[in-house]
Amino acid sequence: KDFELFLSEDEIQSGISKLAYKINHDYAGKDVIFLGILNGAFMFCSDLMKAFTSPSEIGFIKAASYEGMESTGKVKFHEAGQLNYNNRDIIIVEDIIDTGNTLKALYEYLGKHNPKSIKVCTLLFKKEAYQQSLPIDYVCFETENKFLLGYGLDYDGYGRNLPEVYILND
Repeated sequence: KDFELFLSEDEIQSGISKLAYKINHDYAGKDVIFLGILNGAFMFCSDLMKAFTSPSEIGFIKAASYEGMESTGKVKFHEAGQLNYNNRDIIIVEDIIDTGNTLKALYEYLGKHNPKSIKVCTLLFKKEAYQQSLPIDYVCFETENKFLLGYGLDYDGYGRNLPEVYILND
């Protein structure tokens, strides 16, 4: 596969700083749970948490729906630890949102735990691929509907460690 640079490390960090500013304003003084979606959001979640200034907890949940570069259409969740979501403000932290199927399934899953609120924060949003009506509250970057790699995003498990994001050439 042939990839080219899409977002530099500096562009990513600048985007996260701007996004964190908005989240800090919206959640000033509130006790928030950041729920990172594994495996892809771990780098984004870490950098975002470093810029958040109010009390917060962090948790992770693994959502699997991809094999290679294709979605299976089925989402499976595996929580890493136990958090109490009851009457809590939750910010879902995603690396990328495309169809929104994972997000819809996650909303249903979290809704059973009686959260106070659920907001969605994503590094990358493929707006033209999005098929749901759920709001995407915080978006770092919008992108076209192409395969991306790096900064947590992978191709069959590889490339997550890259500090930049690359896009697949046609």
